[in-house]
Amino acid sequence: MKSLQKTAIGFALLCVSGIASAQNIAVVNGKPIPRARADAFVAELVKQGQQDTPQLQALVRQELVDREILVQEAERRGLSGKPDVRFQLDNVRQQVLINALVQDQLAKAGVSDAEIKAEYDRLVKGDGGREYRARHILVEKEDEAKSIIDRLKKGAKFEELAKQSKDPGSAANGGDLDWANAQSFVEPFSKAMVALEKGKFTESPVQTQFGWHVIRLDDTRAAKPPEFDQVKEQLSESMRRKKLQDFQQQLKAKAKIQ
Repeated sequence: MKSLQKTAIGFALLCVSGIASAQNIAVVNGKPIPRARADAFVAELVKQGQQDTPQLQALVRQELVDREILVQEAERRGLSGKPDVRFQLDNVRQQVLINALVQDQLAKAGVSDAEIKAEYDRLVKGDGGREYRARHILVEKEDEAKSIIDRLKKGAKFEELAKQSKDPGSAANGGDLDWANAQSFVEPFSKAMVALEKGKFTESPVQTQFGWHVIRLDDTRAAKPPEFDQVKEQLSESMRRKKLQDFQQQLKAKAKIQ
């Protein structure tokens, strides 16, 4: 009877051992490496283009075993308690959690095709369907800009005076800014430019965060906006970033910061 009991117990232990073995890919110095960790590792490599083969799984197993051996030695030496190591571990943990939160939030409040199309239509409508060819002269002080306007009124050539512009991108080209829509410029600049008649220049200096501008409008033309499919991905990415920024601001507004 006792022999039968021993056999039954031995069989039960063997079954438990088999289940434990199936749940782990290895046991290093008594510490198991879960099969789930290996599966996640393989899945990540497959995402990067590798094929899920027995050879890949064997390589992953060896990699995880090697890592576990090194981690155990680092723990044995007490390295995880060093301030600089704790800081790096905490930093990595935070970044992983933040990335997970971002992905989770995008999955819950992503950007639909309808939202992207609505934003596209709004931008096209706001653009006014026109492009502008303008020149400008940028200086640091208002008095300098007024002096330039006086000289222009007396017949000085805009292109010549533009050589003294503080804008290195346009000074050498007579202040030419090439064709662009109004939204390409900061608001005070675009507002003054759009209000000009063709061939006229601003008779009062225009101030922006860059300095003081004298602007001349050379020409306008009807603008054909890019096709929706051409800018869909760009708009989607921009809107995703905006939603994430809004989400972060909402969290900050709710947070108790002392």
